[in-house]
Amino acid sequence: MLLDKVEYWLNSCDDDIRVAKSMLKAGHFLWTAFLCNLTTEKALKAVVANVTNETPPKIHNLKRLAVMGCIFESLSEKQLAFFDSIDQYQIEARYPEYKERAQKSLSLDKCRRILKETEEFLCWIKQGLQK
Repeated sequence: MLLDKVEYWLNSCDDDIRVAKSMLKAGHFLWTAFLCNLTTEKALKAVVANVTNETPPKIHNLKRLAVMGCIFESLSEKQLAFFDSIDQYQIEARYPEYKERAQKSLSLDKCRRILKETEEFLCWIKQGLQK
């Protein structure tokens, strides 16, 4: 049953990263960043499910999820900086008072970097779960 929960989160990550790539191609940068944040969150929830044998809580804070998944201490400075850089898109993509500012902060190059870092993080998580 637990394996099913971990697989659920990882499969959802794979779906979201595919959609993020489509959004990038279509020029929807805010959606790209939002989906990259969502992919990262779900990857962390797969780790939490694996470690706790429970369904992860309905929270969105990436660092808190990393702590719950017992991997915070294993994260590199680059990964922590990545969390900081994309955390804003979890909220700002949803609310009109932040949306315009968030959209202006994104470019094609920035979204390509965000997508690349998301894929690298997802790969790192998957490798860690296979051990």
